[in-house]
Amino acid sequence: MLTVRAPATSANLGSGFDVFGVALGAPADIVRVSRAPETTITVTGTGSEYIPEDPKKNTVGAVAEALDAPAHIEIDKGVRPSSGLGSSAASAAGAAVALNELYDRGLSRKELVPIAAEGEAIVSGTAHADNVAPSLLGGFVIVTDDGITQVDASLPVVVCLPEITVSTCDARGVVPEQARLGDVVDTVGHAATLSVGMTRNDPELVGRGMADEIVTPERSVLIDGYDAVREAALESGATGVTVSGAGPAILAVCRTESDRGAVAGAMLDAFDAVGIESRAYQTAIGEGAHVYGDRS
Repeated sequence: MLTVRAPATSANLGSGFDVFGVALGAPADIVRVSRAPETTITVTGTGSEYIPEDPKKNTVGAVAEALDAPAHIEIDKGVRPSSGLGSSAASAAGAAVALNELYDRGLSRKELVPIAAEGEAIVSGTAHADNVAPSLLGGFVIVTDDGITQVDASLPVVVCLPEITVSTCDARGVVPEQARLGDVVDTVGHAATLSVGMTRNDPELVGRGMADEIVTPERSVLIDGYDAVREAALESGATGVTVSGAGPAILAVCRTESDRGAVAGAMLDAFDAVGIESRAYQTAIGEGAHVYGDRS
């Protein structure tokens, strides 16, 4: 059996809608694979009751088919579905890495990105790579039609996940079809600032660069308590706060690791004040999927 740990991710980062993504140190999915005549899937862990085990309806089934790598695949979900933390992408990325290794397919991590993205499309309906790419490659990733740029960024962050759900369909539905030229110019400037900040591991630049006046304001209204949580995080030392992916998770960038406790506590308290339970991950932008275990 071969085992892969595939990290959660945060996409968009405010100013980089459908382009930016980062790998997170926690949470993560654990994917275990072993050779089999045909693909079968078992799912345990967080939210597993909502995830189909039929290979035709699960992200990893599509990955196994694309790699011509039938296997028994066990997924231990650490990334809650409908969290805004790339849950389906983590499973797809983990399966892609594991099956590529198990069957000696010899594909690079970048070559696995479109395969994992097609797997995620089984759930999301579209083969977006802004979650699977960072889960595979780690760090900060810029995804465009003509390629992927990856930066080995490492910054302390807090992710606060409330016990509510926001469907990807609803989050897509509120994205404006048009935007004012001034807002577009501001967003481009913020995205450029964030990118430079990632190359420098500069939390101040990254925080400033997360500002966005086009997509985030529309999506944030789907998250009860968002404004209060954002304000609490900033007052407690975060340099920038935004919706993680489609939400409802909220991502806060911190200056130092020691700042994470105060920021996490403030975000939890702000959700609690509006009657919403939540949990906080004091983590960091980290590595991509990691392989351990023997082939069998």
